[in-house]
Amino acid sequence: QVQLVESGGGLVQAGGSLRLSCAASGRTLSTNGMGWFRQATGKEREFVAGINYSGATTYYADSVKGRFTISRDNAKNTVYLRMNSLKPEDTAVYYCAAGRSPGIATMTREYDYWGQGTQVTVSS
Repeated sequence: QVQLVESGGGLVQAGGSLRLSCAASGRTLSTNGMGWFRQATGKEREFVAGINYSGATTYYADSVKGRFTISRDNAKNTVYLRMNSLKPEDTAVYYCAAGRSPGIATMTREYDYWGQGTQVTVSS
């Protein structure tokens, strides 16, 4: 059974930065694409960023492109999300997820395993 644990969330002022981490246990995820999603209060969960199994390819939602960077360290079984120039509209619970395929997926139904989420709050 795969377990994903996110960390690194918190309260930050607009324009600030945070780095989220997602540590996996149970088995290696070096053959799985990984993704970060977020869910704001009262809204549906939305795709933020994805990375393929090797880390060679990444993909971002338009709303975060140029500000967020997804990366992975397969030796540590960990995925990261570096968030710069944060805006109040980035406030949400952020989830990491392990995909069903080696590539990048943007739909929640393409992911088998989810973390419990970490809260990110950006004040104006």
